[in-house]
Amino acid sequence: MNLKQSLLVAVVVSLSCLGAWELYWRSQGFYPNIDDNKDLWAVQRAKVESLSDEDVILVGSSRVLFDIQLDEWQKQTRRKPLQLASPGSSPLPIFHDLVEKTDFKGTILVGVTPGLFFSTTFPEASPWKRPQTKVDYFHNRTYAQQLNHYISLPLQSNLVMMSGSEEEWSDDIDLKALLGRIKIGNRTNESDFPPFYNFNDTRIDRNTTMTERTAKDTAFANSIKRVWGFFGKNAPPPDKKATMAFFLQDLKKFKARGGKVILVRCPSSGMLKKGEDMAFPKAAFWDELVQQAQVKSYYFEDYKQLQFDCPEWSHLSAPDARKFTVELLKIINADNELSNPKTN
Repeated sequence: MNLKQSLLVAVVVSLSCLGAWELYWRSQGFYPNIDDNKDLWAVQRAKVESLSDEDVILVGSSRVLFDIQLDEWQKQTRRKPLQLASPGSSPLPIFHDLVEKTDFKGTILVGVTPGLFFSTTFPEASPWKRPQTKVDYFHNRTYAQQLNHYISLPLQSNLVMMSGSEEEWSDDIDLKALLGRIKIGNRTNESDFPPFYNFNDTRIDRNTTMTERTAKDTAFANSIKRVWGFFGKNAPPPDKKATMAFFLQDLKKFKARGGKVILVRCPSSGMLKKGEDMAFPKAAFWDELVQQAQVKSYYFEDYKQLQFDCPEWSHLSAPDARKFTVELLKIINADNELSNPKTN
């Protein structure tokens, strides 16, 4: 067999194997999805320099990411906000980066998830390190890394086999994840972290929605609830004093240059909401933050139209997220807090 025939056979066999692998995972219910990684975040962060004073930036944790829908916001205001929220993160490092490293003086909507906002300012703690890693990556990324990301997007958008995530979900199908799911007993007495499955669909602009399975499959939603329970039992005590001081210092500087901040407490429900109420009483945390920040603030329980049930206790389904975005904007626009509301 000559080299041309060998090459042809190798190509045919490779494509056949890859096609079979792709079809197998599609038969298991998987579909292409964009990885919301540090590269995707950095692309949005790079757009800050081109924003005007009429634009809006969204920062916070996954509730802002899931619950505020960019298309609905654009329909109501003519402008699409910039989504810089980071799952499982304190909003403080990203807000600090915007204040210190940009001249932006439009509006920043800050999502306040109590367990994350008031968590810590310790650099090595996960709620701080996760967003800070994205900030650092943006400032230090190379042209090669940027090119690699742009090349990967068409593959992520069309091939299930390209599924993988920096979050290392329990249902990732890359080789590292598949090997990592092989367990040979528990040689320590520590409780195992419960399986944590991907439950979001992400677009290139980082618009994020809850998967339909999460909203409709109670057993699947319950698996995510178990993760929230694990986090709740193992979370360290909050550091309200340090986190508030850090945020208020940045807020003072941002307001001094003409910037505007809106605080939003997105919905949570069920046992998670009860746990949050016990660990972070509204009067002692939210109300004190609002009183010291002196900015417009919106707590979902204060408005009937903002109250929704969360399928897994912490995030809204895609239809409810669209409704929440519309209703929130109606309230914000009634207070004249945006400089570009849509007029009929």
